[in-house]
Amino acid sequence: MNFKLKDIVPQLITVFAVVLVFGFFTYNAQINMENRGIDFGYGFLSQESSFDVQFSLIEYDGSHSYFRAYLVGLLNTILVSVIGIIIATILGVIVGIARLSPNYLINKFAAFYVEFFRNIPLLLQIFFWYFAALRALPLPQDAEAMFGVFFLTIKGLYVPAFIWQNFNIFLYSVIAAIIAIIVIRAHAKKVQENQGKQIPVFLISIGLIFILPLLSFLIGGVRLSFEVPVLKQLATTSFIYEGGVSLPPELIALTLSLSLYTATFIAECVRAGIQGVGKGQKEAAASIGLTPNQVLKLVIMPQALRIIIPPTTNQYLNLTKNSSLAAAIAYPDLVLVFAGTALMQTGKAIEIVSITMFTYLTLSISISILMNWYNKKIAIQEK
Repeated sequence: MNFKLKDIVPQLITVFAVVLVFGFFTYNAQINMENRGIDFGYGFLSQESSFDVQFSLIEYDGSHSYFRAYLVGLLNTILVSVIGIIIATILGVIVGIARLSPNYLINKFAAFYVEFFRNIPLLLQIFFWYFAALRALPLPQDAEAMFGVFFLTIKGLYVPAFIWQNFNIFLYSVIAAIIAIIVIRAHAKKVQENQGKQIPVFLISIGLIFILPLLSFLIGGVRLSFEVPVLKQLATTSFIYEGGVSLPPELIALTLSLSLYTATFIAECVRAGIQGVGKGQKEAAASIGLTPNQVLKLVIMPQALRIIIPPTTNQYLNLTKNSSLAAAIAYPDLVLVFAGTALMQTGKAIEIVSITMFTYLTLSISISILMNWYNKKIAIQEK
């Protein structure tokens, strides 16, 4: 009984202290708000926002509510985070493997990339890409077409837009291809474990991901056309591209900065993971006739992932949270749109900051849950 009290009492004291501190600040904030005549509540979310956003994935203008503005900022944050994570992962894996290459030039170039980009503050990199690189691009009327349909200007990148007919059939074909690939991968894994045979999963997957969507065009009635950006003159000296899809320079600068910066840390995680696999494992795999690619795919990477995934998860979280630096170049993310403009207009500091904090907390926990699930899935099970 004494042993149990000895364990429980410190925990109860800690919980009581946390509740006491939280209660003190809550009460203090409530008194100060009452003295200043400030009402607490989230009813402002349904009010008209009365401000515009330059880039939005959903329909939005000043007549929409503050909640709609919150969704605009949230989607823009998710967009740059997802794109950044994908690019940083691909680049980080390539650079991480390149750092272990026996080729002197490849090895040193990868090392230079890592040391250069990870030792320059992220905010300065954002400023470089936005103010020095993208702001030096030509005006829309002076831009030359890349491949005849792409236009990179000071106002952003303009690319053709896809116009689909019977898009749902194409989508079903892609979903069917993904399901088929998952089934084949599971079957190939069982065959390899039970019979030691390898099924060319990669080639089959490439075939499925191309053949099934192609059939939707040939026999499913799917049609695809392109809307190419066209230069239009708004005033005597003002030009803009209409049609297609426009990517603002703020999005491009932020994505490049986050990807190049985070990829350096992912590369080091990959390098450490591969080096964490014993040399004897590689020599044993080579001694039974496996090619270098097979050794990397079948022996090294399955073991290295146990070391790579946990620190890489931290880098995904850092990238998502670092996207809040977008406010420095006026990219309309959650911080700029909601915790910036909306807060200034409404004065609802506690409500808006709490919503913003909870949103980033939710995004981070979601990434952690997904990566922890994947880490557990690929863990080597001891029998």
